[in-house]
Amino acid sequence: MMDWRTLISPKRLGMESYGNEGSDDRSDFLRDYDRLIFSAPFRRLQNKTQVFPLPGSVFVHNRLTHSLEVACVGRSLGNKVSRAIVKKRPELADSLVGEMGNIVSAACLAHDLGNPPFGHSGERAISTYFSEGKGGVLRDQLSPMEWEDIVHFEGNANAFRLLTHQFNGRRKGGFALTYSTLASIVKYPYSSCYAGGKSKFGFFQTEAETFRTIADELGLIRLSGEGEPLRYCRHPLVFLVEAADDICYQLMDIEDAFKLKILTLEETVALLTPFVQEHKRGHLAEVLGMVSDQNEQIAYLRSKVIGILIDECVDAFMRHEEEILSGTFSEALIKHTSDCCRQAYKHCSEVAVKKIYRSRDVLDIELAGFRIINTLIELMIDAVTHPDKAYSQLLIDRVSSQYDLHAPTLFGKVQAVFDYLSGMTDVFALDLYRKINGNSLPAV
Repeated sequence: MMDWRTLISPKRLGMESYGNEGSDDRSDFLRDYDRLIFSAPFRRLQNKTQVFPLPGSVFVHNRLTHSLEVACVGRSLGNKVSRAIVKKRPELADSLVGEMGNIVSAACLAHDLGNPPFGHSGERAISTYFSEGKGGVLRDQLSPMEWEDIVHFEGNANAFRLLTHQFNGRRKGGFALTYSTLASIVKYPYSSCYAGGKSKFGFFQTEAETFRTIADELGLIRLSGEGEPLRYCRHPLVFLVEAADDICYQLMDIEDAFKLKILTLEETVALLTPFVQEHKRGHLAEVLGMVSDQNEQIAYLRSKVIGILIDECVDAFMRHEEEILSGTFSEALIKHTSDCCRQAYKHCSEVAVKKIYRSRDVLDIELAGFRIINTLIELMIDAVTHPDKAYSQLLIDRVSSQYDLHAPTLFGKVQAVFDYLSGMTDVFALDLYRKINGNSLPAV
């Protein structure tokens, strides 16, 4: 069994020997939150696609607004679970369990930091360049484990790298976040060799030792044997970060689809009302009838559903707390909510796939994003593998020195390209693509 006293640690990566940094009133975990809010990678999320193309006349969610909303929901989940745990286990009243809300909200802020431009199409463009495209010629020059990392490129693993890697000019330990916040971000706590068909894993080979240090310090249960690639059970707070993300992306995508007229008012109300228990729907209808603005009606209904799902996920976590601490629970909390919520959520997912994620606007941005990222990665990989070419030198000179494009190993060079591409915003990637193709020139 994992122990809550061990699982919540203020120890900071890269600053283990320094102790607490400051004398202000913020806890170490609230410092994590503030450090992320003021960071450049977080600011760049405002120009990264969530689902829909970035706004024209209608403002929809981008990665930044999504992350902020997930952090709000995550804080509520963490605070409610911490109170329930202390009530269940009074001996933990003097522990750091009360900091759960701050830890989960900080992890929620960071959960999408490693995603490349153009959403999931950007991830697919990177991995398939190697598994299906010209990058396949590099396979024999890389180790099997390095190849697995590359062909399963994953935004979650890249977020952990971004937060922990010592890039050129950056201090040891990356962002120097607490062990608990970093562990709460890793949704898939295992190496890429365990990724399987879903292509999900938690850290690249270059960060495996960092994760091992964090996991062992916090007392996470190791599932792999000595000499085998790392595989651990999740930090319990990962379930709350995942639940916050599940709640927000599903409901906010539906609200955005309504604003973009992909879903009608009637369709949207029909999707969200089933989350509310039948005996409370009459009162809900009365409140909606008092609001004349349709956008406000949907916003109110969405807020009610979020509140319901928060309570449901807290109940699910507490029902399965012992299984979570023993490492035997592995499913998303949303799958263990009440029948009405579970069925309503499933129906929302089905409609979202059919009407939202396959809508023409969404597919168009995915097609364009795939082409842009595929072109950029092809040119950058050619540049780092053939640096003596004149064109390669032009490309390399354009890249910030924080990215180690001259790394001593091929894998290091490839990862530097990943670091560079994933740090781009949608607009930056599009602008670079146009300039490289001669479609636009710098203003004179």
